[in-house]
Amino acid sequence: MNIIICGAGQVGYSIANQLSQQGHSITVIDKTSSDIQKINDNLDAKGIVGIATYPSVLELADAKNTDMIIAVTRNDETNMIVCQIAHSLFNVSRKIARIRSKEFLNPVYGNLFSKSHLPIDIIISPEYEVSKSLLRKIEAPGAIESFPFAEDSVRLVEINMDAKCELINTPLERLTKSFSDLNANVLGVQRDDKFLILKKKDVLLENDKAFILTDSKQVERTMKVFGKDEKISDKFLIIGAGNIGLDLAKSLENHSNNPRIKMIEKNEERAQYVANELNETMVIKGDGLDENILKEVNLEEIDTVLCITDDDEVNLMSALLCKKKGIPRVIAIANSHNYSLLQSSLKIDDIVDPRMTTVSTILKHVHKGKIDSVFTLDDGEFEIMQARILENSELVNKTLENSSIPDGIRIGLIVREKQVLVPKKNFEFKINDIVILLSSRKQLKKVEQLFRISEYY
Repeated sequence: MNIIICGAGQVGYSIANQLSQQGHSITVIDKTSSDIQKINDNLDAKGIVGIATYPSVLELADAKNTDMIIAVTRNDETNMIVCQIAHSLFNVSRKIARIRSKEFLNPVYGNLFSKSHLPIDIIISPEYEVSKSLLRKIEAPGAIESFPFAEDSVRLVEINMDAKCELINTPLERLTKSFSDLNANVLGVQRDDKFLILKKKDVLLENDKAFILTDSKQVERTMKVFGKDEKISDKFLIIGAGNIGLDLAKSLENHSNNPRIKMIEKNEERAQYVANELNETMVIKGDGLDENILKEVNLEEIDTVLCITDDDEVNLMSALLCKKKGIPRVIAIANSHNYSLLQSSLKIDDIVDPRMTTVSTILKHVHKGKIDSVFTLDDGEFEIMQARILENSELVNKTLENSSIPDGIRIGLIVREKQVLVPKKNFEFKINDIVILLSSRKQLKKVEQLFRISEYY
């Protein structure tokens, strides 16, 4: 596909990097020459210095022959205007915009983005996506990540394999036999900062981060099998009352677990605003790095701390301080991928990269046809996705053993008529099967061929 990306910041650069490596023709527009120079120097993409809302700049980017435009500049209004111009002047068929402001996202004004007004096909709210991600993590205690597929009939859980797990050094094929009634499948592991697809004779090692697909009805049992038996927290401390913190607190207030929530916010005006927006959350004006403030919130009573200010260093320092004080679970937000690589050495339970959360959300809309969910791994080197088998797919009525699925693609679970199935070698694919699979970046085109999800096949 021919894709224009407006905005060469962290998100724009990451999307351009991944899509160019997938073989798409990418053009990136940004008014900052240094950001465009980085694009031209490091990526197989064309960078243009210019203002993306200028029709002449979009024309220079060949907008009239573009399949998709992705507007991820730092300004909501710019992103909206880009989509409007792309539609009105260049008839771009698919338009994606990142919009942060709650004012624009208010459901009352939902008609604003209709085709006759502001024609934006997909709106991405980074704060909302990160808030959802944090809530999923909370709902799966013991898991680093919990991600839904197939209308949440399947969950991807990421689990750190620690020494107490009895399954360490056990071949995967033995696990399958020992837990034959468990609808779960280990796709691979992050080991020594590298992702590995595991096969049936491979084993799990201590300190692996295992990525496991499981029937959503069996998440709790799956966690126990892999040595995780934690209960859902009911006492939370949120450090940072930005949009993410506010969204998360509202979600927790409505949670069936009825948790106790405390929040620390440094800015007095913001603290007052958030306190008025929330019903059950105690909001304290103060600094999350101030030990006196931490004493005031009775830190020793807290089960889970979420450090989600807009300052990466504050988040990491707060997280380290809370871990030092013995908090069972601490999650921090950090926008730099380098911080995520330091997670194990920093002894923080989880470091969330909002950039990659946004990128994953956008990528699922880039894939054509029957791709509904995408979860990216290893900075885009691998993707976990779901695809529906259509009648023209070469997989129809073929067994897993006799199908032409190459190395680099791993079939995880199948959903057939609301039933979750673990495919064995004699499993036969049927029309309308929903397949959750892992693919390397190099095999994404093969995935499109197998599932006939692209207009090009």
